[in-house]
Order: sequence, then structure tokens, then C-alpha cells
Amino acid sequence: MGERRKEIRRKLMAFTPVYDLHPRVLLGYLGDLTLRGALIIGKTLTTINKETTLQINFPLELSDISPIIIPARIAWCRSDESQRHYHIGVEFTELLPAYEELFQTILTRYRFRHPFSDGDLEAT
Repeated sequence: MGERRKEIRRKLMAFTPVYDLHPRVLLGYLGDLTLRGALIIGKTLTTINKETTLQINFPLELSDISPIIIPARIAWCRSDESQRHYHIGVEFTELLPAYEELFQTILTRYRFRHPFSDGDLEAT
């Protein structure tokens, strides 16, 4: 799957809960983010190919634009190495221009700081 990725994957520093709104349950916490989708770290197995709406609650300093409500598809779900958490890949099915600009800002401001340049990051 890695060879299909076209965007740089950004791991986020901020504690960011993500809710599935159909039904409303905590899906997990944002692991990384691109303009096309996200990785969510959760404790529950979820249905693959499910069309849903996500609510992403960004940090308090972004409270003027948070939460974000965005349609998405659960692309994949698999357990991590510890077998205690699930990595859930979601694809955004509709990204409004305002959200795209916001995500660009968030990616710049809240990503992990790597000791190497952005060009060295693994493409997603």
C-alpha cells in the first residue's frame, strides 16, 4: 500500500480525539494526517469500507474552528504490534476548500519535528 501514497504523512503532536458520528463513539486519536485522510489509533475494531462522518476535535487553541465535521470512509483497520490497539486508516470523501486550508495550517503547526528535512519524510 505504501507505493500508492502520494502525499507526505505528518504525525501530529497534539492530543486529538476523533469521533465516528454514526453512531457517535470515540473512534480513537489522530495518529497522522494528510489532505486525503488520516490514521487513527483506537481500541476497537471497526468496519472496513464504512461510509461515515467524523468529528475531529483539534486543540483548544484552535477552538474557533474546532471541531471539524468531515465525511469519510474507513479504508482499513488492523491491530498494532502490541495487539492492544487498532490502526484505522480513513479516507476523506469530501474536503471543503476551507478545510483543506485549515489542514495545511495544522500540518505545518502541529506536526512532530523531525531532525531531517520534509523531503526525507516517507511519502504516504
